[in-house]
Amino acid sequence: MDIPGSSGLGLGLGLRFPHLKHVLESWPEVGWFEVISENFMDSGGYPRHALDRIAERYPIVMHGVSLSIGSTDPVDRDYLDRLRRLAQATGARWVSDHICWTGTAGLNTHDLLPVPFTEESLAHLVRRVRLVQDVLDRPLVLENPSTYAAFAGASMPEWEFVARLAEESGCGLLLDVNNVHVSAVNHGFDPEQYLRALPAERVVQIHLAGHTDLGTHIIDTHDQPVAEPVWELYELALSLTGPVPTLLEWDDRIPPFPELLAELHKARRHLPETVAAGRG
Repeated sequence: MDIPGSSGLGLGLGLRFPHLKHVLESWPEVGWFEVISENFMDSGGYPRHALDRIAERYPIVMHGVSLSIGSTDPVDRDYLDRLRRLAQATGARWVSDHICWTGTAGLNTHDLLPVPFTEESLAHLVRRVRLVQDVLDRPLVLENPSTYAAFAGASMPEWEFVARLAEESGCGLLLDVNNVHVSAVNHGFDPEQYLRALPAERVVQIHLAGHTDLGTHIIDTHDQPVAEPVWELYELALSLTGPVPTLLEWDDRIPPFPELLAELHKARRHLPETVAAGRG
């Protein structure tokens, strides 16, 4: 999927509050930064000042956790207006969120809840994605979340649902290969089948992250290095999508910035030469 400004970004990092000072003082060699939209939509003071300065020197991508595209509540126009204003202010290359719902009746659970993989649910999400894209006046990019429970009434596998959502709504895909691995273990499906079933041309971005393996199931914790099975899936994903921008997420027990950067640079051994040679 051709989104202006998406090519050549290479490797990026999630920009987290503990690292703002370090980034402003050292201007590290990172290709781009992804910010959690809700952390900056209504913020002022130092965090917003830092983001504005960083956006002058690095490409910025916005990643949200409260769009609730799968909810039955009406689309929150005020939320979309604030999202659009932040995207305009930072020059965000694209805006992403998750294929999920986060609450109902105006209440936010602050969790990414699974949607049922049914024809009715698919039609509902397609309508809402089109509406959101019209309001934002830009393509929406949606991520496959990790899940721990599934609806008994599902009429299609997750990968078919995600592929059809992208094709029928016109949205882009943020392929989180860690989430594919987590969900594959939790639900017992083949992660390679999942990756091969997606429309590779619609994958705009890839996420890498760490998880916690509890033996019987995996929790998507984003608090440790990327596991080897996820690196293997990453290589397969790149063979299918070609060189799309890749981002490392780390959201808990956040290490010092140099350690985070070192983990990101592990991705270089899996990248095509044209990407590995770029900034970051």
